[in-house]
Amino acid sequence: MNRSLLLLSFATLICFSCQTESKITADARVSKLIIGYVPGFRGAIDPATIAAEKVSILNYAFVDVKDSMAWLTNIATDTINFRNLVKLREKNPDLKIVRSIGGGSWRENFSDAVLTPSSRKKFAETSVAIVEKYDLDGVDIDWEYPGFKGEDNVFRTEDRENFVLMFEALRKELDRLSEKTGKPQLLTTAVPCFSEFLQKNDMGGAAQYLDYVNLMAYDFYVAGPFAGHHSNLYHSESYEAEQSAHRGITEYVAQGVPIEKIVLGVPFYGRSWIMQTTENHGINRPIESVTRGGGYTYIRDSIMARPGFVRYWDDKAKMPYLFNEEKKQLVTYDDEESLRIKCDYVIENNLAGIMFWQFASDPKGYLLNTLNEKFAP
Repeated sequence: MNRSLLLLSFATLICFSCQTESKITADARVSKLIIGYVPGFRGAIDPATIAAEKVSILNYAFVDVKDSMAWLTNIATDTINFRNLVKLREKNPDLKIVRSIGGGSWRENFSDAVLTPSSRKKFAETSVAIVEKYDLDGVDIDWEYPGFKGEDNVFRTEDRENFVLMFEALRKELDRLSEKTGKPQLLTTAVPCFSEFLQKNDMGGAAQYLDYVNLMAYDFYVAGPFAGHHSNLYHSESYEAEQSAHRGITEYVAQGVPIEKIVLGVPFYGRSWIMQTTENHGINRPIESVTRGGGYTYIRDSIMARPGFVRYWDDKAKMPYLFNEEKKQLVTYDDEESLRIKCDYVIENNLAGIMFWQFASDPKGYLLNTLNEKFAP
């Protein structure tokens, strides 16, 4: 099937699921991945705060890239964290622990690390050596973003080709380790939800080496003069101008990423702004300034209890939001209702599951419990 027909058939499928009520009953848990990031970059992780029995995969964030090597910058706490996370398999024998490389802070050296065959081999070998040493279950790559200029990162037009070749080299080393230990090793990546990324990168080529593609369907509004839903499932007003999870998934499938490999990323935190106007309760309107959103536990237990904050529901976007008319403050986030709809979307359209960032943002587990109501990890 060519890509045009693939896009048309997928769009038809999604339109059907968008226009009809979910036929999935609340008590019918479906086996799907639940992938959660744990923030090792903050230091020591208390394993008691990780509900290991409620997730399929823990992605440990993050490992640095230095001199074409995967590098444990915080080795004193990283090694302790690895040991403690591995012990969580006692609570969940099926739990996979995957080490994530890069992130927003440690992305600048990827382009150099994968530039040549020898540097890619060095990067792949050192990445997998950490997996083997600490009895982990694979590698996750969070390169933000190949081919794009960031604050201080190196970037090249060759990143497009080398992005794919990096995964080829990692897959080879992980397969070698699997043959040695008899244990399957995962290779995944976290990728953004904006169209320009796909214009500069070959995700169809990369997908042949990947087990899962974790789509970061959030942070749609971070910089710029406007704000609105930062993790909406569907567009709210203008499809051509507005990002959405559905749009991102459609575009990744059109480029050749198998839908059964796509994991829908959701935020366990919200974003907030002071708006210039009260029009449309702030959605897709100009901002005055940025203010604190916070994790979902904080939003639910603190912000929602404050005078003046009213919860609204955008039925087009399938998202909640808070707006304070007097302060002109907008808060956008996922809650239990929007998350259940996203779970149904994952099931109806045969995605691999849901990924969330991150455990520390919802310590009371409101959203993770909601995922477990829908999914059997």
